[in-house]
Amino acid sequence: MVLVTVGTQKQQFNRLFELVESSKKLKKEKIVAQIGYTKYSNKKMKTFEFIPLEEMNEYIANSDLIITHGGVGTIFYAIKKGKKVIAVPRLEKYGEHINDHQIEICQELEDEGYILYYKDEKDNLDDLIEKANNTTFKKYDSESNYLNTLRKEI
Repeated sequence: MVLVTVGTQKQQFNRLFELVESSKKLKKEKIVAQIGYTKYSNKKMKTFEFIPLEEMNEYIANSDLIITHGGVGTIFYAIKKGKKVIAVPRLEKYGEHINDHQIEICQELEDEGYILYYKDEKDNLDDLIEKANNTTFKKYDSESNYLNTLRKEI
């Protein structure tokens, strides 16, 4: 199962759903999508706006791949659970967010080996899906990361 999620921002994020809908790699996959405030419908995807956190956590647990906006909440929960994540940052130029901070978040997490991220107009989602399927991502250990940060500061 593939989970697509856009978080709780009020700006529309149709671009993400259009990318998923046009993917050839996902044609045979079961796709569940949290659409939030985005006005989007599709017969292939099971969609919902918002659900209780426990239910969302179940979807994450049962997903083989998570395609998400560049928000830290979903990304960190997913990587802590050892899930493969492709992040698509919301961009200011499309009115998807108030600035482009999600690019910085996604770039850092990709550089560290935790996720892959979709670089607008440079990447192909199907290529990233293929790469994600063949990549062993770095395991996120919050205690270890905290200790490493503390060691650097000391």
